[in-house]
Amino acid sequence: MKKVVILVLVFVVALTACDALALPTQAPVEPTSIPPTAEVIVVTVEVPVEVTVLPTEAPSTLVPTETQPPTSVPTEAAPAEANPTEAAPTEAASTDGPVSLDAALWGGYFKDVTYSNPAFSLRCPPKEITFTATATDPYITAVDFYYRIADRKGTTISEWKNIGRMQATGNGTYSLMISGETVHPDLRKALAWFDFQFVGLNKGGAAVGRTEKIVQLVTYTIDCQ
Repeated sequence: MKKVVILVLVFVVALTACDALALPTQAPVEPTSIPPTAEVIVVTVEVPVEVTVLPTEAPSTLVPTETQPPTSVPTEAAPAEANPTEAAPTEAASTDGPVSLDAALWGGYFKDVTYSNPAFSLRCPPKEITFTATATDPYITAVDFYYRIADRKGTTISEWKNIGRMQATGNGTYSLMISGETVHPDLRKALAWFDFQFVGLNKGGAAVGRTEKIVQLVTYTIDCQ
């Protein structure tokens, strides 16, 4: 038994020796050297550069264009508002056509109230004036004409005086022509207002309706002013 153990040990030792002879010896690895880092040197070199300065463009001057003035359209001048207390009659009143009375003065019973000229006189032309009106109320069958004289150089105002009936011309229209001599002699003034009013009557002669009192629109004179 001892011989067997010795043989086994000898065999193991022999195998170990063979392995040692078979393995080559590995040369020791030398560490690689790290190459030195290159040092970067920055050199500043001043190089003269010629700079060409371009002239700046002068700002353009705006030349104002000639503006044509707007063409003004002439407008018809509005007539000056007459002051009833200062307006003087002309020697010869305009006869271009009848003067229409403002509708606010018709009184609700008449329409188309007109007078032929704004002034008349006892001795100077025009010596006559014509009044017209159209009744709108069917019960009006006749129209009386009333007037009064108001002195424009003082404070005298006469009472209302009835001249009489106006002439019917058809279709409810009435007309009356009076002259400077129609004004009562006691009422004539050198310069006065001739105020008037129309009164509509029915068949029985009773008043149905009337216009407003129309004042300071017509001038009456004795002589030329």
